[in-house]
Amino acid sequence: MMDLILEAWVSGLIEWTKLRWMMGAGKRWAPGRRLNLLFAGYNGTRNTGADVRVEEMLRQVRTVLGNDRVELSVLTQNFDLTRGYFHGTRQVRLPDIFPPMLAREVPEYDGVVACEGSMFKSKFANALTTMMIGSLGMAASQNKLSVGYGAEAGAMDPILAKMCRRYCGDSLIITRNEESASMLSELGISSEQGTDTAWTFEAHPPEYGRRLLREAGWDERRPVLVVCPINPFWWPVRASVAKYLGWKVSGAFNDHHYRSVYFHHHGPEVVRAYDRYLNAVSRAISHFADGSVWVILVAMEALDNGACREIAARIGGAPVFSSSQYDMYQLVSILRSCDFMVSSRYHGIVTAMPALVPSAGITMDERIRNLMRERGQEDLLLEVEDPDLEERLLRVMRLLRDESDRIRDGIGRTVAKNLKMMARMGVCFERNVQERYPEFPIRRGLHAWEEYLPPLSPGLEALLRRYECTS
Repeated sequence: MMDLILEAWVSGLIEWTKLRWMMGAGKRWAPGRRLNLLFAGYNGTRNTGADVRVEEMLRQVRTVLGNDRVELSVLTQNFDLTRGYFHGTRQVRLPDIFPPMLAREVPEYDGVVACEGSMFKSKFANALTTMMIGSLGMAASQNKLSVGYGAEAGAMDPILAKMCRRYCGDSLIITRNEESASMLSELGISSEQGTDTAWTFEAHPPEYGRRLLREAGWDERRPVLVVCPINPFWWPVRASVAKYLGWKVSGAFNDHHYRSVYFHHHGPEVVRAYDRYLNAVSRAISHFADGSVWVILVAMEALDNGACREIAARIGGAPVFSSSQYDMYQLVSILRSCDFMVSSRYHGIVTAMPALVPSAGITMDERIRNLMRERGQEDLLLEVEDPDLEERLLRVMRLLRDESDRIRDGIGRTVAKNLKMMARMGVCFERNVQERYPEFPIRRGLHAWEEYLPPLSPGLEALLRRYECTS
């Protein structure tokens, strides 16, 4: 019921924003003024993947449009958790009850860039997708820049799908895979194909990550296996006033309270499925490591701390590196310092790929599935509900060890391909700005595709040279 109220509320605000615009209210961009853009996403929870992809979007937009021609702002749920991120960008607080904020903030900008990866799906939280649709819809209703950048689309509840069809048809949606483009096409929404934006992220150098591993007990002899687990079964998050009152008054529902009025999916079957996942992963890791491999756990988001602690305990102890304690520059450096990876976090895999870390995925949805298909390495793909997860994971980890050269080659080719696709996104974005604001002074002349990317690290430049020569 609360989701329906939220969806109706946001839909009404989009219509009201459009009406006010038609009556002459709202700011309009004028030549000679910087283009003021709001990046709407899921930041401020120490979700490493969300923070990394937004960091790279901001860098790319500054590169494409010119740093002196734009003024960028980004939403955050907690200023303390995004301190030191998004240099030169204004941060705007995203409250748990967000519709009034959207109605107040969006009309003040010249456009919105929606930057949540899971942009159009009900898997995680209808509230999150409602916010994405609201941000895009309000901007589009005022004939402003309205861009979904690196979007993923999946199954949506019927009312949410209708909202998407009604309010996102005039937005530029750049998906990060063909499957998402097909899903949006079924809703009558055209899109351009792109990719994720985390590929260009530059973490602290490898020496930093190796130093942290040594300080945690690594002997520098054994190969390092990094595992990025999650709780795959407590989604979606839904709002509930009744549960919130019970939690507030008596502490009821505390075991699945997310925050504010939002609660994780919960029940006996969720608990059993999660325990099966933890046991299967733990037993496979124990058999694979067997004293010859050093294991670490990484919580890519603070929500993953519980899963990391559970697996660490079940395998007899292992260091846990959490985004609660390490920022994105530190945590990605740790990932890139490891020899093998098993991850249920999409961005755990993506951020390690530029360092050619052999990786396998245990997926709960289409994101890792699509990525492994793109790599041509579906033999490294597992499902969280697989009844034979322990046995299959053990076989997959042995593949990571025994066929690492083959796997690294597929990873390198995929990174090079996605860097080019990310550059194409920059071209689409620049073209959309020119169409929406013809007097905005975009760059003139012909430009190499690399000029549509943010500055690349020496390691990425070397990877591009290597795989361009072999492609």
